Order: sequence, then C-alpha cells, then structure tokens
Amino acid sequence: MAIDTGRGGEVAPEEERPPKPLPGVGLIKGLLVTLRHLFSRSITQQYPHEKPDLPPRTRGVIALKQENCTVCWKCSRECPDWCIYIESHKETHEPASGGRARSVKVLDRFAIDYALCMYCGICVEVCPFDALFWSPEFEYATYGIDELTHEKEKLQEWTYTVLPPPELEEGAEPVEEAEGESAPHSEAPTSAAPVAAPGAGAEEGGA
Repeated sequence: MAIDTGRGGEVAPEEERPPKPLPGVGLIKGLLVTLRHLFSRSITQQYPHEKPDLPPRTRGVIALKQENCTVCWKCSRECPDWCIYIESHKETHEPASGGRARSVKVLDRFAIDYALCMYCGICVEVCPFDALFWSPEFEYATYGIDELTHEKEKLQEWTYTVLPPPELEEGAEPVEEAEGESAPHSEAPTSAAPVAAPGAGAEEGGA
C-alpha cells in the first residue's frame, strides 16, 4: 500500500513511513524526569551566610565613578525611565600659565531612582568617559520606596564592588581600539587610583 506524501503527487511505500509512537510514551518520559529529580539530593545555599558566586556581567546596581563624569547629561537624556537626576554648576578656573579663563562643569548631584530603573543598561553604554559601571551588588532593599533613590556618594561606594571583565572566550579575537576612542565599558574602574576624565577641563560649550 502506498501513501501520498503531498509533494506533487509523489507516493511512498507504507514501509517507509516513520513508526507511530506507542500511546503514553511521552507521559512516561515526563514521569521519569520527575522521578530522577525527586530522588536526587537538593542543594540549598544558606543565604545570607553564604554569598552567591555571581558572574562578572551581573546587572545588580549601577555604580558611578565621579572622577570620570563630565556632566554631559547623556545618561539622563537616553534613560527611557527618566530615573537619573543630575545637578551641576559652572566654575571659571584661571590658568596657571596665562591665557584666558576656562569654564568647567562641576557635579553637584547624581542620583538614580531604582524604584523606576528597569536595568536596561543604556546609561552605561552611552557614557562616553566610562563613569558608569554594572556592579553585582544587589543587597539594597528598603522598607520605603522613597529610600530607593541613591545619591552619588552611595553610587561611588558601589564602584568598589565592580568585578573585573571576564577573559575572552576561546577563539575570540581582542578588539583593537581606534586612536582617540575611550576604553570599553566592560572594564572595571580603578577605584584605588582614580583618573581624571578626558575633557573634564574643556571650555564651556565644548561638551
């Protein structure tokens, strides 16, 4: 007996048809998986006495390195939740070796409202001078929603928990930086020896 395969009237002999599975085979396979996990030993991590070993790319909280912030407002402008609050003022610095005075922006406030933040990471990606980093810190729960707005002092404190970038996978080629480009955002900040941000002393309107 031959059957129609639906391919232009072609027919195939019945013996070439795949065998039909026995009824209930899928149910039995599912029960076997359940039994295997039922009798296996469970592993329970005794949190908070045992801290989890989190991967370097964990999106726990956003940390700020104030020395690198040039108050360009790119992070707050690109934030889809508008949860980044920045305040600053301008100061005029007289040059030590003569010339005209230079106007710089000084950061007064940098706060993130984590009650609104959706942890998309756009602010970390658009920062041109590597002032924002992902920290694996996650223990910042509060009893009040108003307490989830953290100021720059707390964000600076979280930079000390930023993990170093993971090593390249086997076979991956390192990305060569073009001249004049900033470092990749995956690099951890050097909290022990902060480096001044490029262009921090730029003239007014140069940002």
